[in-house]
Amino acid sequence: MTEATVVDTTTAPGATSGDDTLNPIAPAEKNWGWFAIFNIWANDIQSLFGYSLVASLFISYGVSGWTAFAALIVAGLLVMLLVNLSGAAGERYGIPYPVLARASKGTQGAKLPAILRAIVAVFWYGVQVYFASTALSLLIYSVTGLTGGGTVLGLSAVDWFSFLVVWAFHIVIFWRGMGWVETFLNIAGPFVYAVMIGLVIVLWQRSDGQLLAQAQTIFANPEATAWTEFSGFIAIIGTMISYFAAVLLNFSDFSRYAKDKRAMMLGNLAGLPFNMILFSALALLTTAGAAVVYGEAIINPTEIVERTDSVILSIIAAITFFAATVGINLVANFIPSVNGIANLAPSKISFRMAGLITSGFALVIGGFWTSFISEFGISGFVNTLGATLAPVYGIMMADYYLLRKQKLERDDLYNLKGGRYHYGNGWNDAAMIAFACAAVFSVATVWVPLLAFLSGYAWLIGAALGGGIYYRLARSGLEV
Repeated sequence: MTEATVVDTTTAPGATSGDDTLNPIAPAEKNWGWFAIFNIWANDIQSLFGYSLVASLFISYGVSGWTAFAALIVAGLLVMLLVNLSGAAGERYGIPYPVLARASKGTQGAKLPAILRAIVAVFWYGVQVYFASTALSLLIYSVTGLTGGGTVLGLSAVDWFSFLVVWAFHIVIFWRGMGWVETFLNIAGPFVYAVMIGLVIVLWQRSDGQLLAQAQTIFANPEATAWTEFSGFIAIIGTMISYFAAVLLNFSDFSRYAKDKRAMMLGNLAGLPFNMILFSALALLTTAGAAVVYGEAIINPTEIVERTDSVILSIIAAITFFAATVGINLVANFIPSVNGIANLAPSKISFRMAGLITSGFALVIGGFWTSFISEFGISGFVNTLGATLAPVYGIMMADYYLLRKQKLERDDLYNLKGGRYHYGNGWNDAAMIAFACAAVFSVATVWVPLLAFLSGYAWLIGAALGGGIYYRLARSGLEV
């Protein structure tokens, strides 16, 4: 396929009626303007897990709140740059991430990074189901006056009921179609900010108007040294990039719907730095305010709302957090999971079947969150997942920009039995070797004590190593 035929709408070679989600986007479907891209980031950043992560950063790394805030802004700008790079091919050729991965990994080899991305998406899907269920639990407790009672795997009877209801609700939504999901996103996003601003106002009143003055003391953190501030600054940037690592990898799943490159880049510009600044400011201020009013740092906003003893605020907050978390979960985690799982056997695994498989794994992951995953540590978990996916990003970018000069043959991407991206046996050995080497080292930076000083750089190291090793091997002729 030549440059002039990238908008061809015929069914791609190798595609069947069972893999519609992987087919190129037709011109009529490329109708997302900048605001649609903006809205993806607004809801992605606003999730309850995102709040908990942001709120915990200046506590975990021992830096002042201002240092953490500055690091979050820099992270937002870097993520914007990285998604512009990874989303370019999707916007240009209308292809999703599992198909784009075939260019560098091979038509069969692409199944490995696609399923890795799906695994990460399924994990986040389960975690977000749990976090959304905490909002429903808050609502039930606020309205009924019930108390927690005994727990099983860290969850009370009300918590388990809420979790199962939220899990089933996700299935109902995706079964009805993605139109429902878009509506969810468009409504939920603005209300999250409204509730967070409401929380700040309540905390301001509870502190007799002294919130900012007392928060200055918390944000200043006089015990932090210059080295602590610097190393924490770098570590927070690395952690936040790792947090967005999954979306960085598969942003073509979304950018392929953009009307043009300008819409994609403008949406990323407005969506990432702006939302990161506003959301981070509110999260850090709310956390500091809670520490002032309640005497301890609380990183879950539902717990803060619960302590306000305001039934009305609890109800509004619960509904809002529930809607926002469910919406972004279906878009940012459900779509990548379904695409990755469907890519394993495009002609046999349908959209709904892949969705049910995703939901089944999410039930197990979300149910064990409080009893196992939370013991693991939020930052450690985020950095490990990011370090695993980072080499895949580096390999894809080196292949698309350095080796192929942003030119792909789209028909060959869908030719699963031959063509230039099938290589010798469907696997690009150079990409597999580069991924294995880079992933081992980048994950080691998170868990090997001797390499702990590099943990904040795990994603960047993994991406650079993966891309560098792949480029050298590919240039030396190791592609089959």
